[in-house]
Amino acid sequence: MSSQRAILLVEDNPDDVDLTRRAFQRAGHPQPLEVVEDGVEALDYLFARGSYTHRAGEPLPALVLLDLKLPRLSGHEVLRQIRANASTRFLPVVILTSSDEEKDLVQSYSHGCNSYVRKPVSYNEFVEAARQLGLYWLALNRVPQPGVHE
Repeated sequence: MSSQRAILLVEDNPDDVDLTRRAFQRAGHPQPLEVVEDGVEALDYLFARGSYTHRAGEPLPALVLLDLKLPRLSGHEVLRQIRANASTRFLPVVILTSSDEEKDLVQSYSHGCNSYVRKPVSYNEFVEAARQLGLYWLALNRVPQPGVHE
């Protein structure tokens, strides 16, 4: 098992999962990429519920890349529940979506996203976005640890 904290990708489109995985690998980020396919599974992963009870006591991912249009539970609702829980409220969440709608942007920031990134169309632009996301959120950014400042 890697000592690097994972990146959690919440994405239901297998092509986007593959593209993201290849882009992060090509960008040189060593963190493992964990993938869940819907909003319910994302919350189960983060809160060690359901088929993810084995994760109890495991560290949270270093970063969540969250799509908005998800089956079973929308990305907006996932984000709202992440921010409502003391153990995940400081977790960096980047909305990574194809939506260019202003209402999605406003709602995402209203629910506490840290960043909103529209998925680049070309592979090279996607790799560059992955490189920049990784550099900032995994190397430069610092977040408080849950429970330390409460």
